[in-house]
Amino acid sequence: MDDVLHALVGASSSAPPRVVVADDEDDIRALVCLAVKRAGGVVVSAVADGAAALAAARTELPDLAVLDVSMPGATGLEVCTALRDDPVTAGVRVLLLSANASLDDVGRGLAAGADAYLAKPFQVSGLVQQIRALTAGQPA
Repeated sequence: MDDVLHALVGASSSAPPRVVVADDEDDIRALVCLAVKRAGGVVVSAVADGAAALAAARTELPDLAVLDVSMPGATGLEVCTALRDDPVTAGVRVLLLSANASLDDVGRGLAAGADAYLAKPFQVSGLVQQIRALTAGQPA
């Protein structure tokens, strides 16, 4: 019995990180999904708007949500705030992506509870590193 329990616990701790991706631009969403896979993660949901992202995060309970700041339905900032306000999803790591990357924009993202903020356009390798760091529980 202990061997079975140990095997189950060991299996769950080595499971690949589960990631929700949300961006209203198809090409960017596909690029983020590619980066998640290169980082060793699994995309559990890839959606085009904030309302769908919030629903997916609540249903899938991912390790990480990669959110575009400017999306229809709800912004990435609104989704991030909602995730942080819900005790069930408060521990989901959040990476915000945005073409707006002034110090004020980044500050608003971090104030909303994001763990990291990455400016568009981004290098896939940089996004892969961010995803690895966030899913390993390290600061980005």
